[in-house]
Amino acid sequence: MPRNDDVRFTSSSLKIPLSPPPTLPFFSQTKNSLSRHIDSLRFRSDLLSRTLHSAAGHFLGNSPLLCSASLSLTQPAKSAHSTLLCSASLSLVQSGNDSATQHEPPTQQQKGQQPHAAGRHDEERVLISEVLVRNKDGEELERKDLEIEALAALKACRANSALTVREVQEDVHRIINSGYFSTCMPVAIDTRDGIRLVFQVEPNQEFHGLVCEGANVLPSKFVEDAFRDGYGKVVNIRRLDEVISSINGWYMERGLFGVVSDVEILSGGMIRLQVSEAEVNNISIRFLDRKTGEPTKGKTKPETILRQLTTKKGQVYSMLQGKRDVETVLTMGIMEDVSIIPQPAGDSGKVDLIMNVVERPSGGFSAGGGISSGITSGPLSGLIGSFAYSHRNVFGRNQKLNISLERGQIDSIFRVNYTDPWIEGDDKRTSRTIMVQNSRTPGTLVHGNQPDNSSLTIGRVTAGIEFSRPIRPKWSGTAGLIFQHAGGRDEKGNPIIKDFYSSPLTASGKTHDDMLLAKFESVYTGSGDHGSSMFVFNMEQGLPVLPEWLFFNRVNAHARKGVEIGSVRLLLSLSGGHVVGNFSPHEAFAIGGTNSVRGYEEGAVASGRSYAVGSGEISFPMLGPVEGVIFTDYGTDLGSGPTVPGDPAGARLKPGSGYGYGFGIRVDSPLGPLRLEYAFNDRQAKRFHFGVGHRN
Repeated sequence: MPRNDDVRFTSSSLKIPLSPPPTLPFFSQTKNSLSRHIDSLRFRSDLLSRTLHSAAGHFLGNSPLLCSASLSLTQPAKSAHSTLLCSASLSLVQSGNDSATQHEPPTQQQKGQQPHAAGRHDEERVLISEVLVRNKDGEELERKDLEIEALAALKACRANSALTVREVQEDVHRIINSGYFSTCMPVAIDTRDGIRLVFQVEPNQEFHGLVCEGANVLPSKFVEDAFRDGYGKVVNIRRLDEVISSINGWYMERGLFGVVSDVEILSGGMIRLQVSEAEVNNISIRFLDRKTGEPTKGKTKPETILRQLTTKKGQVYSMLQGKRDVETVLTMGIMEDVSIIPQPAGDSGKVDLIMNVVERPSGGFSAGGGISSGITSGPLSGLIGSFAYSHRNVFGRNQKLNISLERGQIDSIFRVNYTDPWIEGDDKRTSRTIMVQNSRTPGTLVHGNQPDNSSLTIGRVTAGIEFSRPIRPKWSGTAGLIFQHAGGRDEKGNPIIKDFYSSPLTASGKTHDDMLLAKFESVYTGSGDHGSSMFVFNMEQGLPVLPEWLFFNRVNAHARKGVEIGSVRLLLSLSGGHVVGNFSPHEAFAIGGTNSVRGYEEGAVASGRSYAVGSGEISFPMLGPVEGVIFTDYGTDLGSGPTVPGDPAGARLKPGSGYGYGFGIRVDSPLGPLRLEYAFNDRQAKRFHFGVGHRN
């Protein structure tokens, strides 16, 4: 097939003429034939000119094409016989008052004959001896394949058959509907052998080029490929209908407001496609009352919402993109309900987008508490509980403020977090978090198993700032600067520098260590599902701004890969890390426990400068939200336990490596998966493990 070098693409300022539809989207397919599918299809020829108009979605009015045929029986003037000649004509007219497409008014004699002739001819049958297909001049068609197509379309008209006017008319329609012909006129000729029925047809032009206008987002290759097979062939209207449907389908599949609004066959076999695309004219935010649903004044600044949207002015509106924008606004956490309503922007052929939003309450308090006999010291001895205040939309800019206090039997934490999820004026979606925290956490992971059953906690005062932003699709990065003041304390809260085994609790030998950490983290999240691929790399560098501040480098990495085999899911994970330099012993990598090697207590396998932990899980559905799981874990400190200051792992006879295996169940809940697992370790010990959420 020759290369289609005549294909060219141009842009046009023609837009979709919008009319106020009851609902949007407004691309309903209500067309069952070409005359209902194409907004305007005009075929130009020397003998016939006709115009088709139909609805394109909710934009244009209907102008159906009417097809009329008449068959008259006349006696030839020069014939001595009484045999009647059958002649027929087919014309295409458009309903309405358009004088250019109307039949000429019938004569008075015809008016008088019509009722009688119509009723008689619908019932009378005329014997046809021969059926032929010829061109408009009565000569044989140059292309025999077109003659075969026309004959194949006939259903009633066969040689040696008796026909009525209605049957001839229906076969005329069938020839036209084959798609290869622009006109068809049946003519009856009296011959010596009987009446010959000749269908005089005019084939469509051969396709030699394409002009596509107004297609700003439609790929030119898509249009060119759709028409390429027809190059050099007679234009088939049915095939053209399919191509137009495929173009409209391309827009619909992508949720784009676009449609083929006009098709024209020009002289020389050129086809002109006019595509109309609805561009976004304006985007506005409308706040609705939570109770009444009526418009109200919102607390959120409109620009805070608008900058979240990927839909911009001047773009062809996409419903799929609009759906993603709705989901993005919901993830801000400050809206209860979000919807987008497209509306026609006057007669410009564009659309105005109105985003309706219902705001959530901005903030509130929460608290809970109780009494425990495990706390016997301090001004609030015996009291356990929590208190929190949060505001999720500070200054109407989606900034978050969280203040919380938690107190347990051993640990406690006071935290203040202030987060700006998108710094104003930044086009890279950079977020900023400022954090201040005072905590006391159990030191049992590294310095546990005190023979005198005394408890040891690590107190930390931390303050820092972090910046996060997307790096590329599925990748995000975080950089920050954090100051930490940390040291060991006994069960009464007094500072201590050594544990029961005389292992130091600080690197400096003082009651506390000070460090300034430069933090970098990169995260790959895959699809975001727990079973999808994930990779996390974290590095912390201690900066010795003052001589007594610690200087070290700590790296940590975690990778996860999920594979689904039918209803069964295999999840593999691998973690590892290493510390170089002078670091606090309680910051060593602890191995063992629910999120590490199951079958062991927390931190019971090892604590070292280096570590590696691998895990494999097979999960399968059981009943409703319940799924079963079998697993195996292995962890090792890579022989680095003795290099931790004071060798706290060696003093506690930790093995340095170990594995565990077992089974369990998981139940989906609003808090995340509830995990109950039973594990065995390589030392023949057995343990239950319970957790909420996915494993770290």
